[in-house]
Amino acid sequence: MAQSGLIIVDKPAEWTSHDVVAKLRRIAGTRRVGHAGTLDPMATGVLVIGVEKATRLLGHLALTEKVYEATIRLGVSTNTDDAEGEVTATAATDEVTPERITAGVAALTGTIMQVPPQVSAIKVNGERAYKLARSGEDVELAARPITVHAFDVTSIDGPEIRAVIRCSSGTYIRALARDLGAALGVGGHLTYLRRTRVGPYDLTMARTIDQLAEECAILPIGEAVSAAFPRRDVTAEEARVISHGGRLPSAGLGIGPIGVFGPDGELLALMEEQGRTAKPLAVFAG
Repeated sequence: MAQSGLIIVDKPAEWTSHDVVAKLRRIAGTRRVGHAGTLDPMATGVLVIGVEKATRLLGHLALTEKVYEATIRLGVSTNTDDAEGEVTATAATDEVTPERITAGVAALTGTIMQVPPQVSAIKVNGERAYKLARSGEDVELAARPITVHAFDVTSIDGPEIRAVIRCSSGTYIRALARDLGAALGVGGHLTYLRRTRVGPYDLTMARTIDQLAEECAILPIGEAVSAAFPRRDVTAEEARVISHGGRLPSAGLGIGPIGVFGPDGELLALMEEQGRTAKPLAVFAG
């Protein structure tokens, strides 16, 4: 059996997240492989892959904060809000000043309501929005709350804006490009996207597909959990309770998943505190 843990991949352009999973199933020698948080084919950068028992971490890791490097092209709108779509409108950008861009970016920072792109994986009446959109249907998606912690413009070169964006899970960077262009009255779309961090996992830890084919570097599941979540070490008796799916008294470690480790340092479970009780989210012991 393959080692349980995470593989931090530097996803290449033109690959889907599923392409990466399929390749790593062959490299790791197991079918039990999944990914946390999808990257569009155009995007590159950090994609977190779970192997064996670590696949059960992925839903929790997908909810963590992310950082992106992005390039936005003003004056051109597309039907996908990125460079892979068809151009739907163009406009002159002569009157778009750096001051107006700064104001537009500020309005898209903080907790905001964002309408996802029509071409997205969100389900509408049981169907993926992108399938409906590509079949010619006009898809209406509801706005959702997201948090843009930082939207830092690093350069402005004519109609091209480069930025570093730190945001919550569920944020569509191409929707930010679309909305910035709309606010400036000229339209806009995303031309480049590189994810540099997912939670605690960044590009310094990432390996390319070619590097992984030579050496499949797996971050052991215990180390992966310690890096991402608060840690709680328990006694042998508490470990026995957790291993059987039992609850423990809360330790005051706050909301969100907590990694629980036994006296020998082995990862036992992810737990969540609810009032005075900590209940298991996923048990890895045994």
